Amino acid sequence: MTRWRQRMAEDRLVALLQESLAAATRTGAAKPADFTRVIVDTTVQPKAIAHPTDAKLLFRAREHLVRQAKRHGVVLRQSYQRVGKIALIRHQRYAHAKQFNRANRTMKTLRTQLGRVLRDIRRKIQDNEDLTAAFAAKLALAARVHAQQPKQRGQKIFSLHAPEVECIGKGKAHKPYEFGVKVSVATPIQRCRGGQFVAHVAALPGNPYDGHTLAKVVPDITRQIGVSLQRVIADAGYRGHNAPKGRGLSVFTSGQKRGVTDKIKREFRRRSAVEPVIGHLKSSHRMDRNHLKGRTGDAANALLAAIGYNFRLLVAWITLLWAFIQTVIQGNAKTQFV
Repeated sequence: MTRWRQRMAEDRLVALLQESLAAATRTGAAKPADFTRVIVDTTVQPKAIAHPTDAKLLFRAREHLVRQAKRHGVVLRQSYQRVGKIALIRHQRYAHAKQFNRANRTMKTLRTQLGRVLRDIRRKIQDNEDLTAAFAAKLALAARVHAQQPKQRGQKIFSLHAPEVECIGKGKAHKPYEFGVKVSVATPIQRCRGGQFVAHVAALPGNPYDGHTLAKVVPDITRQIGVSLQRVIADAGYRGHNAPKGRGLSVFTSGQKRGVTDKIKREFRRRSAVEPVIGHLKSSHRMDRNHLKGRTGDAANALLAAIGYNFRLLVAWITLLWAFIQTVIQGNAKTQFV
């Protein structure tokens, strides 16, 4: 499956999503006009990483460097394998007991240990080009972990095996922050005959503002569905959007008053129809925990979830259609015999 995903790449997966919508149109589960008015919303696709803490990242970065040094025969002055583990356990216990001064001192010890290992490896490999190339990625990652501070702004490292992970605040009481990538999901305003299909899905690295994603999302939807968009309904997070001013395209956000007719008010009541779609993508189609590697894995996982969701609706529609045909055939046969 990994090689299949790599061969397919993002462009071919987008074509597969297009084919699911085309199949829905051919079988009567949807009409092309259904996709001219859509609801757009964003969610977070979490990555399969442990909850990041600064102490654990410092400890893991030192462990990775020590393991790499053993693999290449680099003899370190000290590995801190035993005392580093003790320091991490102490930090966790102090933090749990809310003894934050002691916890901060222990974290400083972990940072010092990582810094010593970093400098030791750099001294040992500085005259060897092969070792310098072999250690380049690990050293750069460990140096970023060593330099970052708890409240610094900008991109931080939250996982050593997935450095592309971003911290996204969603404002949920039970989960204030999620670690992964932002994903845009679009679905028709009015439910199609075959169900609430996903018209478009795309991973949005960099944690952009929701309103600034429409410049990329709207042209992509137009290319995928093959018809021009007439109306986009979004929540209040899309205020101040930068959607392209296409011919006949109008974007409405929750709370907007100007230009809102009675028909658009009725469509606003359908805006929450995208929420159960996102729930199904996460709970039934593996978008709640992404195990695929890198940013290409983020995009592929979101697309595959949408493709699986659409084809699942298609299978249900075809099954229902076949049951109806069988009922009609049996009814005609009984009529003939009577």
